[in-house]
Amino acid sequence: MDDLPLPLPQSPEFARACAAMGLPVRVCKRARDSAVTLWWQVQSRRFGPLGRVDLVSRGPVARDPAEAGDWLDGWRRWHGRAPLLLNAPGLPPEALRAHGFWPLMTPATIALLPLSDRATMRTAMHQKWRNRLNRSETRGIEIRRRPLDRRHWLLAAEAEQARARGYRGLPPALSAAFAAANPSGAWVFEAHNAGKPVAAILILRHGPMATWQIGVARPEGRLLNAMNLLLWEAMGWLADEGHETLDLGTLNTQDAPGLARFKLGTGAEAQRQGGTWLHAGPLAPLARHLPLGLAA
Repeated sequence: MDDLPLPLPQSPEFARACAAMGLPVRVCKRARDSAVTLWWQVQSRRFGPLGRVDLVSRGPVARDPAEAGDWLDGWRRWHGRAPLLLNAPGLPPEALRAHGFWPLMTPATIALLPLSDRATMRTAMHQKWRNRLNRSETRGIEIRRRPLDRRHWLLAAEAEQARARGYRGLPPALSAAFAAANPSGAWVFEAHNAGKPVAAILILRHGPMATWQIGVARPEGRLLNAMNLLLWEAMGWLADEGHETLDLGTLNTQDAPGLARFKLGTGAEAQRQGGTWLHAGPLAPLARHLPLGLAA
């Protein structure tokens, strides 16, 4: 299982953080010859009259893509009768529809950055991104790396930034819980200019993958292209530590085109996800007769 590329919501590290917050996650897996071939984690919440609703986010994760199809054929054996929200890359919409899943949200696209040696990663960058990195390296910025603690200014700055820009991500409290539950799992990279912090990012480590969870740049940091340098330093360190992929999160070209360009400028690959689907008893028969265009 340690070598499966588990995205953050499917990682044991995420499950430990949720458990620390009183939000237990149910771990399910299938193994063959002592090797895990299929892995999924289930989050459960209670919503008033709906009762328990389960969520499988960015899973199941299969060693062989055919295993994911097997999971869909047999998911009722483990699930029970609670409504199930599913966000599963790799499962075709026609198969989900045939199993009675109702489409709720169209697929998002995320940016996944392959990690390797520094020369290869630098060559893969877009020219403008690399030029900004080159400039930032000449401006005397000091980069500091430290484990996250719950008092770090980045958490409060992220909460304020989310309110100001009107987006919702994982709450900063979960990042703090992740750090507490996973020693050496959450790292802050800070950019300092003239002794003052001008930008910072938070990286969460989970198996062969890592996730860029938070990024905040103050006006001076933006002028200095500090985010380029921070991400570059994180990329090199993560590669040295044996990580293979850095998840840069969702690409939102409509509401945040500049951020989407920044992520792709690193050399990251755009990967389309599977959309969000709901299976609920009364809807299942109707879902099976949806026009396929509505299920894509």
